[in-house]
Amino acid sequence: MMCYQFQSSPTRPGSAKFIRATILASLPALAACGGGGGGGAFNNVIAGATPPPPTAPAAPANLSCDDNLKTAFRPDSATSVLLVKQFKAGEPLLLSGTATASTPKAGADTCVVKLLVGPGNPGPAGAPSTTAGIGIEVWLPNASAWNERIRIYGNGGFAGSDETNLAKLGNGGSGSPIPVKAAAVAKGFVISTSDDGHFGNGGAFLMNPDASINTVVWKDFSERAIHELAAKTKLLAKAFYGKPYKYAYWDGFSQGGRQALKMAQVFPDEFDGILAGAPAVNWVRLFSGLVYPQVVMQRDLGAPIATSKLNAVTKSAINACGGAALGFLIDPLSCRYDPTKDAAALCTSVIGNAGVVGSNSDASCVSLAEATAINKMWYGQTKDGSAPDPAIEIDSTPVLNNSNRVWFGQTRGSSLAALAGPTPVSLGTDQLALTLQDPTYATPDFVNAVSNGQDKWKTVSYDQLADATAKGLLLQPQFSNINTDNPDLSAFRARKGKLIMYHGLADNLIMPNGSVNYYSRVLDAMGGLAEVQTFYRFYLIPALSHTGAFVGAPTEPLPQPASGRDEMFTNLQNWVEKGVAPDRIDVSSPDAVVSLPLCMYPKKITYSGSGAATNAGSYTCN
Repeated sequence: MMCYQFQSSPTRPGSAKFIRATILASLPALAACGGGGGGGAFNNVIAGATPPPPTAPAAPANLSCDDNLKTAFRPDSATSVLLVKQFKAGEPLLLSGTATASTPKAGADTCVVKLLVGPGNPGPAGAPSTTAGIGIEVWLPNASAWNERIRIYGNGGFAGSDETNLAKLGNGGSGSPIPVKAAAVAKGFVISTSDDGHFGNGGAFLMNPDASINTVVWKDFSERAIHELAAKTKLLAKAFYGKPYKYAYWDGFSQGGRQALKMAQVFPDEFDGILAGAPAVNWVRLFSGLVYPQVVMQRDLGAPIATSKLNAVTKSAINACGGAALGFLIDPLSCRYDPTKDAAALCTSVIGNAGVVGSNSDASCVSLAEATAINKMWYGQTKDGSAPDPAIEIDSTPVLNNSNRVWFGQTRGSSLAALAGPTPVSLGTDQLALTLQDPTYATPDFVNAVSNGQDKWKTVSYDQLADATAKGLLLQPQFSNINTDNPDLSAFRARKGKLIMYHGLADNLIMPNGSVNYYSRVLDAMGGLAEVQTFYRFYLIPALSHTGAFVGAPTEPLPQPASGRDEMFTNLQNWVEKGVAPDRIDVSSPDAVVSLPLCMYPKKITYSGSGAATNAGSYTCN
């Protein structure tokens, strides 16, 4: 019989708590742990009796990758082990079914462990709000291959992935595809993901059956799941290898980027290094902004703008602002292209602003009303649906500098069709329903006992959407402070943690100006640029879209950290472990056709005046 004793065991300043495992093979030894009828050395010490003579400590026991781990690993009464599975290098990464040519394979011997951390949220069977707890999946390389580092991946969207599914491997809600996890384990990392406290797509799990706010699951979703993920991964690694980790990292994009900043804000001692990509912070304003383009089209046009028109205007903006040679904009925040004044964009004979007469006879031409609506989308949500003349719009250092502006819009050069397509992004309409506590505002795939979604978002006016945003901000305590926008990172700085944030300038879902705004607030709160850059650095990446970070090598030759590329993480690791702080980072497309520097904010990529526009050597950071 084995008895594991769990206790705090910090091994270096600033490290997280570890688990100390001691194996005791006899009943007297079990009694010494506090069992066996209340006797033993442990109880003697408690009672003040003279302890027995010291003995040599037992060697730590390493857990094996088999079903014995299910009973041997019990860090607390709320945690259970659901599955233990050993994969050999080269084996298909499947728990059931038949492998195909596209099935990912293990890059190294890997032990996969699925955990469930309760208590979850009880309720009616089948209700989205009824959950068993937080699902966690940990992948461990062989002891001889472990690099003594932990790399935890964040989620995407509303998460709800397969971490508790005994027939499928989890992917963190698309936050960490199986091939990415396999590649990290092959490099020696212990990696893990969670389902963020529920299973299934969409945000309906955050609403109780009576349409009220599900505060229990909001807490799991917003912060408890990521805290448990970090804690249980560390405990399992210590028990599995019999020694603590040296460095722990968080690696997250989108929802995972928000989680990254939540870690720095609320759980500053958990990680040595944090990588935050395209963070979904300022949650309520951001998700309201996801709905805004649809409200613009409903209120101003009565119907969506054709995707071909959106794409044509985007291409015109790229060409007008110096991106013709590259096919994308290096600095879209400085672009002031205005289709209401572009004769080549406006349909033939349309009278645009400043007396411009349209000359475009193609099907992709836009009316003045459509061009005006696109300007509104680029500027972002306002309370009354207005937008300033782009010629005087200043967003190079974005602030919410007037009482009418609610949030920022997409950058010129990003794909407008992501938010202004024929259907809304359900992330935004789900949050609208959650804020108003009325499921009918969501799309029909939102399921609730009161009613399923009924697309009532189509009826929302500009001022009603702004009011819903304001209500969501007031509801932050019930939403477990999902906004994740606290600029005070002093505790993370004090523990010597390092944080790199990056955001694509062509992000078609999460507005990069939101990240610029958050970083600017941190600068104001924490002593300015020089002080903040000692622990927190920020990069804006030209051409990087939201989905491009995870779908593999892009079809276009763009300089983006596609799936499996580790430029940003490698720089974080070098900063944490070697003290090499990143500055300029040169990146290139998978086919090496394009290379560009990434400049540490607030520096910008600047063409030197000579050399190919597709070569990083032709640019400086200033």
